[in-house]
Amino acid sequence: MSNNLNDRQADLCDLCFFCKITKASERRTSYAFLDVGPLAEGHTLIIPRYHSDRMDQVPDEYLAEILPLAKKIAKALDVVDYNILQNNEKIAHQHVFHVHFHVIPKPNEKEGLGIGWPRVEQPKKVLAKTLEKILSKL
Repeated sequence: MSNNLNDRQADLCDLCFFCKITKASERRTSYAFLDVGPLAEGHTLIIPRYHSDRMDQVPDEYLAEILPLAKKIAKALDVVDYNILQNNEKIAHQHVFHVHFHVIPKPNEKEGLGIGWPRVEQPKKVLAKTLEKILSKL
């Protein structure tokens, strides 16, 4: 692979399933298409044109259109109940290593995304330390 950023992006896109798909909606920095294995009718993927495995590696200008586009897709689908999902790396359930966001309609209890949310109690000292760490880097 080349050291030139544009060449590296081209090399990564040549290997990426998402980069080869026909797009339903194309924007300057992102595109969207329907999921071929949807959790519900209208399940849509939104992908930044910048190829990267993790969201924290994507330049902000490539992320700027994502949520406005997700909002437009949800409105176009005329859904009230829906999830916006984005996973980073294997342990977090990422299967295609090009950053992508899911707009997943939730028409009923059976269709759409099912979520289990096991809460873990955190001592206030731990929460304060974590908040301090975040604020120091913003």
